[in-house]
Amino acid sequence: MADSEDVVLLHEPGRYPVAYFPVADVAEGVLQPEGRSTNHREFGATAWFTVRSGGQEAPRAAWQYTGLPAYADVLRDRVAFAWRAMEAFYEEDERIVGHAADQYHRIDIRRTSRHLVVRDGDRLIAETHRPFVLYESGFAPRWYLPREDIDETALKPVEGQTFCPYKGLADYYDIGEHPRAAWVYAEAWPEVDAVADWVSFEPDHVEVTLDGCRLTLEPGQTVVAHGIDRGLDPEELRTR
Repeated sequence: MADSEDVVLLHEPGRYPVAYFPVADVAEGVLQPEGRSTNHREFGATAWFTVRSGGQEAPRAAWQYTGLPAYADVLRDRVAFAWRAMEAFYEEDERIVGHAADQYHRIDIRRTSRHLVVRDGDRLIAETHRPFVLYESGFAPRWYLPREDIDETALKPVEGQTFCPYKGLADYYDIGEHPRAAWVYAEAWPEVDAVADWVSFEPDHVEVTLDGCRLTLEPGQTVVAHGIDRGLDPEELRTR
């Protein structure tokens, strides 16, 4: 439908990156003008298209800025496709799931000997002096514990997963009366393999202390289930 080696990736504050393809690299007949326009506060007039391909069509599934200011001229004669409306996006031969990768998003994992304790009321859930700390752009540090240092009888597996384009699929556990109080990337992407099958705990659900100081949930640390991908299939992700 669209294939190009001249894609521009647009980063806007608070939004996922969006790929803009040259109109010349879009297959003929794919873009059907809708005759409607909206106005972007930075890029001006925006034309919308219905996308038709393979006997299917998706309304308002692509757009093009037609009133660009000079400073955004790099987007001229380019079109973007709505992520949810498309079957798939690829870089080379690999499907990109969740959303386009942000070049400025970074994850660093460090081994530490700090003392981490997890409790549910009077019950000791976990205690370790060998956690990993995961630093991720835009998030507070997350602490991951080895299963050997956890009372796994306190962890009740629950249905429902979330997806992180940088770490993979997360499974969740209830702890006592606290729903989804812990999670694990059982088959983490190779890039973050150090925390694969290690467990992290949500400090607003159970008591988590680090060197004697109780942790609190930082603002903006929630996760959107399955990112924004369309028809996300966990089995497809595992064989990515």
